[in-house]
Amino acid sequence: RSNPDVFESRMEKRSEVKKQPVGHSKQGEFIRCMEEKARPEGLGSKTSKGGFTKDKTLDSILNVEMVKEKSAEEITQIWNQYFSAKDTVYAVIPADKFDLIWKRAQKCPSFLYALPRKEGYEFFVGQWSGSELHFTSLINVQTQGETAPSQLVLYHYPDLQKEKGIVLMTAEMDSKFLVVHDAQCLANQVQLFYATDRSETYGLVETFNHRSSEFKYMSVIAELEQSGLGRELRPGQVSDKS
Repeated sequence: RSNPDVFESRMEKRSEVKKQPVGHSKQGEFIRCMEEKARPEGLGSKTSKGGFTKDKTLDSILNVEMVKEKSAEEITQIWNQYFSAKDTVYAVIPADKFDLIWKRAQKCPSFLYALPRKEGYEFFVGQWSGSELHFTSLINVQTQGETAPSQLVLYHYPDLQKEKGIVLMTAEMDSKFLVVHDAQCLANQVQLFYATDRSETYGLVETFNHRSSEFKYMSVIAELEQSGLGRELRPGQVSDKS
């Protein structure tokens, strides 16, 4: 982590001796793929496949009229208790933080996320479609383009944002490809890249959307490692006590 150039060199050498996911492709090939496939009108704009709920509303989960009489703290407790027994990802996002994420999502609707694996990383493309954030693996984008099915959808509900100061979030995922641990990692990265105060971190999102030829996917890994999420969320990772 202290020397990104050495880290990138080591990663490239590993890819030469061991077959890696398509996300580890050379920079030029990667940029061509993203320019051709990850258009704003692409991922997430199609009808969801794989059993995802189309137009999933907050009313289908929660009695909105009933909870309007409750405080933000009480609603948060209800939301967390309801989903704690379910095999999914959920959150209650402060209104100001969601405002920042939302404004940035309008300018930069897509980004590349790195999911830590036992060996290396697997890349996922996240694409905003309204208040839904759709994820699919980069290899799906490379092979299927705009028809690539979503593997994870984060649903954000701003229904109570003005009145209660909170935005509720939950998710659906394709369990054939992802587990809750994976989905949580991707959801955490949305906060890391879209809600950050660090201009360098959000700068990666801007570069990906508006200057794709300058985007370096290894920078995502470096940022993830620097934040601590990379090591914390890697399955089977043994802590370095040295």
